[in-house]
Amino acid sequence: MIRSDVRVGISDYKLAKAPNKLITVGLGSCIGTIVYDEKTKVGGLSHIMLPDSTMFSGKQELKVAKFADLALPEMVTELKRQVPRPRLKAKIVGGASMFEFNAGASVGIGQRNIEAVEKVLNDLRIQIVAKHVGGNAGRTMIVDLEDFTTTVKIVNQQIVYI
Repeated sequence: MIRSDVRVGISDYKLAKAPNKLITVGLGSCIGTIVYDEKTKVGGLSHIMLPDSTMFSGKQELKVAKFADLALPEMVTELKRQVPRPRLKAKIVGGASMFEFNAGASVGIGQRNIEAVEKVLNDLRIQIVAKHVGGNAGRTMIVDLEDFTTTVKIVNQQIVYI
């Protein structure tokens, strides 16, 4: 099988299988969440922008993939359709505080995104095995579905493997 890079945009998620890689860029306050089944080497990568859809309900048609509380359960449901008896685990990246004026706020959007993703994964009984969150720099996340190696490229900084 030919290896390809599957790119996940902001407010989107995609599923893929090894030997492919899942990639998302522009993780500032947003969170990239990879949910992976080691046996089948199938994974889903979500790039959420906001923690909670309830404050927007009724105002407009919601883009499910934009919100942690909607995107992750939907993505996991799709994964479970593809993977018999899945044993899912997760890694999360992002949740930076990108703007100085957030420092005075009670809790910035990046931190609220981290907390929301952790809560949803806990509710779904999916263990977070690694994370690279917080700080104040943007990130790119590259997941090799062959072995679940996750490369985090931090803007103007080093490369980290989680």
